[in-house]
Amino acid sequence: MAVVRWFKRHLVVIAGLVTLGYLLLPNVIVTVFSFNKPKGRFNYEWQQFSLDAWKQPCGVADMCGSLSISLQIAVWATIGATVLGTMIAFALVRYRFRARGAINSLIFLPMAMPEVVMAASLLTLFLNMGAQLGFYTILIAHIMFCLSFVVTAVKARVMSMDPRLEQAAQDLYAGPAQTFLRVTLPIAAPGIAAGALLSFALSFDDFIITNFNAGSTVTFPMFVWGSAQRGTPVQINVIGTAMFLVAVLLVLVSMAITNRRNKVKA
Repeated sequence: MAVVRWFKRHLVVIAGLVTLGYLLLPNVIVTVFSFNKPKGRFNYEWQQFSLDAWKQPCGVADMCGSLSISLQIAVWATIGATVLGTMIAFALVRYRFRARGAINSLIFLPMAMPEVVMAASLLTLFLNMGAQLGFYTILIAHIMFCLSFVVTAVKARVMSMDPRLEQAAQDLYAGPAQTFLRVTLPIAAPGIAAGALLSFALSFDDFIITNFNAGSTVTFPMFVWGSAQRGTPVQINVIGTAMFLVAVLLVLVSMAITNRRNKVKA
């Protein structure tokens, strides 16, 4: 009975840990198999511990080239979507204009629409315009579908802002630019950062929309998909593990900064 009572008291914690373990299981498998030395072309069974893939992460032809293209597209798509999405979010929250309600509804369409539908629509648009498929068509497509996520994240933050803080800054003779840079922007920064990080992850990870509008350009997800038809080099696991570790490091740094600020305020 004591075991049952203990289990009931800690049921939420146990359920949370099980869920977290379930979510992290693929990352653990990818990390473990990044140290594997397969005997054949496929890295699906554990054979032998090796650091060869970590010593030569670019040992597979064209892999680092495709990774570089994906990173470039993700960075530029993040910048474009974050700037445009932030301006749209502020406009939707702070101003009243015609068709505001319709625009609010249309913003959610790319999030609700199946990716294959958007991919086919963008491909039709680019072909009708006579655009050459490649780096820039991928970039335009990524900015388009990342925009909705940025608007949603920033809009939620702006709606929770207290307008009296900006009014107080104006009472202290701060101009519009000073008020925005020193009051509005720092308060909205967490929402903007969340939208930017989400955009980067979505852009780097995207396959369906990219595959439709890439032409001869090969991004990292497309390289992984193509490699899976012939074999899966261990270096793919190395890149995946490295990106996971970078993401974890960013989260830890963010938590450390937040805790430090809380201690200073206290």
